Amino acid sequence: MPKTSAKKLAWQEKYNKTPEQVKRQTLRRAAERAAVKSGASPIGDGKDIAHKRALDNAGANTPGNVAVQDDSKNRAWRKGRKGYSVPNT
Repeated sequence: MPKTSAKKLAWQEKYNKTPEQVKRQTLRRAAERAAVKSGASPIGDGKDIAHKRALDNAGANTPGNVAVQDDSKNRAWRKGRKGYSVPNT
């Protein structure tokens, strides 16, 4: 298994601190906290809170736009795609 280089780790750390990424992470955490509070997703159940319409595509953090999904399905939406394209465009 290839290891991540120090150069890439430094780049990721810098990227994750950008204001845009901090805002998105805040929205993702708020959706997760709301789902846990409502009982839709207990902590440690191996599920992710997925946005039906991606935040990159003007998706909102409303209860109607989030769903509980298996983590392997939520994190594997790029499989089989060439290049990078966000779903729901």
